[in-house]
Amino acid sequence: MTVLSITVTVLVVEVVGAVISGSLALLADAAHMLTDVVGLTLGLVAAILARRPATPERTWGYRRAEVLGAAAQAAVLLAVGVYVLVEGVQRLFSPPEVTSGAMVVFGAVGLVGNLVGLAILASARADNLNMRAAFLEVVNDALGSVAVLVAAAVIATTGWMRADAVASLLIGVLIIPRTIRLLRETVDVLLESTPKDLDLTLVRTRLTSLPHVHDVHDLHATQVATALPVFTAHVVVDDSCFHDGHLASMLDDIQTCMADEFDVEHSTIQFEAATHADHEPHAHA
Repeated sequence: MTVLSITVTVLVVEVVGAVISGSLALLADAAHMLTDVVGLTLGLVAAILARRPATPERTWGYRRAEVLGAAAQAAVLLAVGVYVLVEGVQRLFSPPEVTSGAMVVFGAVGLVGNLVGLAILASARADNLNMRAAFLEVVNDALGSVAVLVAAAVIATTGWMRADAVASLLIGVLIIPRTIRLLRETVDVLLESTPKDLDLTLVRTRLTSLPHVHDVHDLHATQVATALPVFTAHVVVDDSCFHDGHLASMLDDIQTCMADEFDVEHSTIQFEAATHADHEPHAHA
């Protein structure tokens, strides 16, 4: 909430500054700040929703809300980045007059506000995708403010008005690559891709090395939200395990293995007797 309040204040200041100075770089930074306001608001709502308890209708509660919030932020940032690049190229060919003094004043205000926001978010940026998205946006804003100040200095000392367009292009270049990376990560979660740090081939090899295990198939691994991977598998064991009481201890061993060695706390295991193979589908993962 504190970062959101600071961001709204900086947004208003930069819009006023862009109007007074005529600077595209300052306007681009203000537009970026606007996406931050929207993104941080979405992030705040998502964080609140994520704390709501699970229900029979939503067995994971609203944990996926943080991923949806991060995806929305990334999509908006991408659109802003493309707009800034297009407008910046146009201004390279036809640079308007820009007031460098106003750029310095309002750019400095923006930088101070961004640095305060970074200090607040720094310790929480690794918590989830939402916090990472928020931190990333403020980092980009801070870099954008630096670009505005550099452009203002160039214009004031040399009179080269195209510096404003160059600064806006730099802001666009800063926005797009990181945004695409974040968007790819959120899409991977929404598509229920295997978490990048979980090697299913290694998991299969490890589980088949356990006593009484003949085979492991139908492995599926997804990620509900940040730090919440989910794993399911069919484990083929000795027929005798269904009669001599081995299954309970084997389940403990497998789930302990998944938690300790692969950092997967939520695993669902279906045991099968070797003779059950004839009843299984022919295609196994």
